[in-house]
Amino acid sequence: MKNNAPFIDCSEFILRLPRESDIEDRLKIGRSVEFVKMCGGSISDFRPFKESDMRGWYKRICESPCEWVIEKNGHCIGIARLTVLNDNTAVYSIGIFDDTLYGKGNGTKVTLAVLDYAFNTLLLDSVSLKVAEFNKRGIRCYEKCGFKQVGIGHDAFVADGVAYSDIIMKVQKSEYQELVQNNLTGS
Repeated sequence: MKNNAPFIDCSEFILRLPRESDIEDRLKIGRSVEFVKMCGGSISDFRPFKESDMRGWYKRICESPCEWVIEKNGHCIGIARLTVLNDNTAVYSIGIFDDTLYGKGNGTKVTLAVLDYAFNTLLLDSVSLKVAEFNKRGIRCYEKCGFKQVGIGHDAFVADGVAYSDIIMKVQKSEYQELVQNNLTGS
């Protein structure tokens, strides 16, 4: 399969297809304990990335049907993925690798750009996602983008011997359009 994600220019950052230099950027950023935990990974066996890890990561993105590299200031800082389903809906995920960029609105801007593509280009009906219950910053980001909690995946994953739940969130096209309209009119 080939990645067909379109180029999206959002002035402060771009969403683009992967390129081999992303491997080097990802290795320079390294592995963040916070990022690993937010993704449901275990930090008890935390280790730095090897180049072979990043080559596998790069290959997976190249073969994903719709996955972007998030580029800021000429460097890969993360990824965003939209998995389109047969029922005219999609599942969204985002990961910003550089924890010095957390809490600065980057996730919100990327998410809004992907939702714009999902609803105004692909004409999808809704987009859903899962977020770890303890990822309060992520939950706030998604709420700003119009997502609402629709369920809980109890004991969805175990990290370092502790069971955590996923918050399941969803935004309908009409809710997103209302959010955009209210932001444009200042309501």
